[in-house]
Amino acid sequence: IPELTSFDYFLVCLLSQVNFVVCQLFALLTAFWFRLYLHPSKTSPFIRHVVATLLGFYLALFCFGWYALHFLVQSGLTYSIMMFAGLEHMHKLCFIVALGYLSFCQVTRVYVFDYGMYSADFTGPMMVITQKITSLAFEIHDGETCQHLSVSHLFLVFSSSPRRMPNLLEYLSYNCNFMGILAGPTCSYNDYMAFIEGTAYQPRHLEANGRENGKYKHTEPSPKNDIISKLCTCAISLAIFLSVSKLCPVERSIDNKFMASTPFILQVLYLYLSMLATRPKYYFIWTLSDAINNAAGFGFNGYNKDGTPRWDLISNLRILDIEFATSFKMFLDNWNIQTALWLKRVCYERCPINPTAATFLLSAMWHGVYPGYYLTFLTGISMTMAARALRHNIRPYFLCSTTHRSIYDVITWAGTQIAICYTVVPFVLLAVGPSLKFYRSWYYCIHIACLVLVLALPVKPRHLRIKEEQQQQNSLQGGLPEDHNSHSITDNNCNQKHKAT
Repeated sequence: IPELTSFDYFLVCLLSQVNFVVCQLFALLTAFWFRLYLHPSKTSPFIRHVVATLLGFYLALFCFGWYALHFLVQSGLTYSIMMFAGLEHMHKLCFIVALGYLSFCQVTRVYVFDYGMYSADFTGPMMVITQKITSLAFEIHDGETCQHLSVSHLFLVFSSSPRRMPNLLEYLSYNCNFMGILAGPTCSYNDYMAFIEGTAYQPRHLEANGRENGKYKHTEPSPKNDIISKLCTCAISLAIFLSVSKLCPVERSIDNKFMASTPFILQVLYLYLSMLATRPKYYFIWTLSDAINNAAGFGFNGYNKDGTPRWDLISNLRILDIEFATSFKMFLDNWNIQTALWLKRVCYERCPINPTAATFLLSAMWHGVYPGYYLTFLTGISMTMAARALRHNIRPYFLCSTTHRSIYDVITWAGTQIAICYTVVPFVLLAVGPSLKFYRSWYYCIHIACLVLVLALPVKPRHLRIKEEQQQQNSLQGGLPEDHNSHSITDNNCNQKHKAT
């Protein structure tokens, strides 16, 4: 809107962010009520589905107005495909339609309405809904066909495939419930249905042995301690973000005066501090979302060895593992965990050619249409390949002693933090010009270093690495040869599935 001043834009952004936080706090209070008064022992799954869905749409309308209708359109289109398309192509059509509709909304929001605004936008929830739609479609397809799946993937399929096709209410409840409508996280359809029906605790109790279960064996565990811990994390993260982020803006890294007057080593240090100051925003959002789900009774994941319940089934991050990551992969595995699992299941494990590049490109498309996203994820491809080559060739020389291993960890921690900061600068700056200006100020040094490492250090092809890992696992388990095991497990699981259906 051209007639709005910069101060007006600031107020619009601030209002949208305040609305988001208020709605999440309302969802937190509602989650306690939902768990106490609409417990599965007190009401039917139908009532729980209806209430969770209506509350979700209320929050969406409050935050995004009538843009929230896009959630219904996206869910309705893909549900029609699931009902009427053939099983062979249903998952592919759902993937194309869900991702295509998300991309259409992202293009119109960015290039037609409010390019560059850092407000909470209606495509954020659609990103999570896209994950849920495609995950469910692939789970249905895999559970029915049992074709071309690895042994490890088969166990996942038969634990996550829906027992039957969901009806429309269940589908909308899964996609748009009040606990995850605004910020996720993504979850398995079966896990969500077990939560609604009140059966989520039974298999988790059976998985743990008696000593680990202890007194919790026949009782429903309380999420109180985990909720308090996560809310404290939210408060600390928000306080750090509000107090530090304005002092160390990333944009200063490309300021001409700053670059001319600051030694390069201090520029590196400033970049690390500025990126460190941006992360608490995500820690706050994702941890609060996790606490909301736990408050409703969703997220129980068995017990620790000391008998305390774990409420991390759908947690989206591990903060300490992020901040002390000693490899690029370790950082990515602990950042936005549910999205990483989604990318792995729908793309990385299925793409026959260069799955790493395909996964990063899909992640860029899913995030949006800002050019900075694509620069970040294209850089991430080279970073991942270089880190893999470096780890496979250099790490074995540092495993001979504890001292050498500690030295390796310190060096790789520093290298990982610099590499992550360098990679995600375009993600924050969004535009091409500022992003390339930053890379030019560094003389593209890390890009060049990654290219040299990939070309100079050999890495075994992925299928050979997987084969070696499977052989090692079979030898440790003392099982049958790999081909025999794979064939037997595939046949048994498929036969069980066909009998069940």
